[in-house]
Amino acid sequence: MRIGLLTDGGYPYATGESRLWCDRLVRGLAHHEFDVYGLSRSAQQEDHGWIALPPQVRRVRTAPLWAPEDDGRGHGRRERKRFAAHFGELAAAVCGSGDESGFATGLYGLAELAREHGGLYAALRSELAVRTLESACRAPGARRVVGTATVPDYLAFTDQLERALRPLSLDWYGSDSLGAVDLCHAASGGPAALPGLLAKRFFGVPLLLTEYGVQLRAHYLAAGEGDVASAPVRALLAAFHGLLAAEVYRQASVITPGNTHARRWQEKCGADPARLRTVYPGMESDRFTAVGEGEVDGDPHTLVWVGRIEPAKDLIALLHAFAEVRREEPDARLRILGAPVQGPDSTTYLAHCRALAAQLFPDEADGAHAIGDNPVSFEEIGGPEAPELADAYAAGAVVVLSSVVEGFPISLVEAMFCGRATVSTDVGAVVEVIGGTGLVVPPRNPRALADACLALLRDPERRERLGAAARARALELFTVEQNLAAFRGIYLELLSHSHRLAVRDDAELLPFATPAEAHVPGHWTGHRTGPTWASTPLAGTAAPGAPDA
Repeated sequence: MRIGLLTDGGYPYATGESRLWCDRLVRGLAHHEFDVYGLSRSAQQEDHGWIALPPQVRRVRTAPLWAPEDDGRGHGRRERKRFAAHFGELAAAVCGSGDESGFATGLYGLAELAREHGGLYAALRSELAVRTLESACRAPGARRVVGTATVPDYLAFTDQLERALRPLSLDWYGSDSLGAVDLCHAASGGPAALPGLLAKRFFGVPLLLTEYGVQLRAHYLAAGEGDVASAPVRALLAAFHGLLAAEVYRQASVITPGNTHARRWQEKCGADPARLRTVYPGMESDRFTAVGEGEVDGDPHTLVWVGRIEPAKDLIALLHAFAEVRREEPDARLRILGAPVQGPDSTTYLAHCRALAAQLFPDEADGAHAIGDNPVSFEEIGGPEAPELADAYAAGAVVVLSSVVEGFPISLVEAMFCGRATVSTDVGAVVEVIGGTGLVVPPRNPRALADACLALLRDPERRERLGAAARARALELFTVEQNLAAFRGIYLELLSHSHRLAVRDDAELLPFATPAEAHVPGHWTGHRTGPTWASTPLAGTAAPGAPDA
């Protein structure tokens, strides 16, 4: 098959959240061909370049969402009238002054206009767009908050809207581009799925959507953290992303959330439960085999935290919980092993955590002439104490997760691969991942977190039992192999139900551009003999009319 892989801010770039699992998917399904259509999010991402691509990636097309992309084309009078009508329908749906079905009508109308005449960049930033948006915001039935929008708000929203709708203006929608693929697989919702929507509308290409982190949820969370946009702009953006998510869910043939937590979000946003298939992210287990299969040799008095240091991980609550643990177990230690800190917010948060640790745990010395030592250490993964990620989990007897916000807890799965007992807060997909192989407590509750840690520190047999069960569960559910097997089956299922016909060079019609059976030994299409296709028989079968052996 020929798969159009649609990404946003990840693969094929060397940075971004989707690059790892997309690369594993492409390499693991080597008998398929992949065309990658990637959107970049920043100049820095493009400067880092691409990862090394395997030979089954036949084509790569990229486009930026961060830089101006004016094609230099404008609209005549007739096209401006079409634009005003389509944009008016979309804007009315976003503002609440029109029917929600107008969102899809306006969206596809703008796509067809861009495909025929271009010029959507200039049109979406024009005075006509601002006036149309203002009329929709002030029309009867519009949401109260958008009715207070001013001209700067209209300009800010149209700027964000043009970037989100930039995939409509790309030259990816020809019979030799997305029209030539058998299946579009969007690696996330939002702008990444827009090319898939248009490929389905223009060419009937089926769309598969994978969301390991629900794009709409990520937008809501980002809007609440340091967002300087005004209330009307935030409301307009939230409405737009909600309507776009609903349309993507409506058009996708199959939607694969990465966990039940994401699945519930998708259902609340309008996804049909009958189209949802939970496919857990595939993670490489081999790098943790030595720790998971070996003797549990971590310090039995040490708690370990592993992850990115940021406010959502709530290390403040962990430090207060550890203060309770130290009162009960004076020999206990806490090792915080983080990825290299990036960005001013994370740097400030790390400094705050260090200051709190110094305040809660003054350096202690065994005697009058000994050097004091703090029971809490902040270390970096890749440093001398933990050169490899597996070494971080091997450093202690219990792994702790203290987050207040979490999607799919990758660090928790890594700890399970290492056969470690865990204590986690009940957020995101934690309970689904743990499945009874670890202790779970409410978030923002240092006392409960401390009690759970003490229970495991004091019971080595229970730790060993939970750790073994955790590793067995992780190997069953969260490996790359199970992820690849799931998508291999979904690809074949979607293609078997597809009614598209691809035209061959010799004008013959075949069900797929590349037949689904083409990966079996021999040439499935064989050679032409009369009115039918002769094919090479599979091993163990005789060709029609051949004598029995």
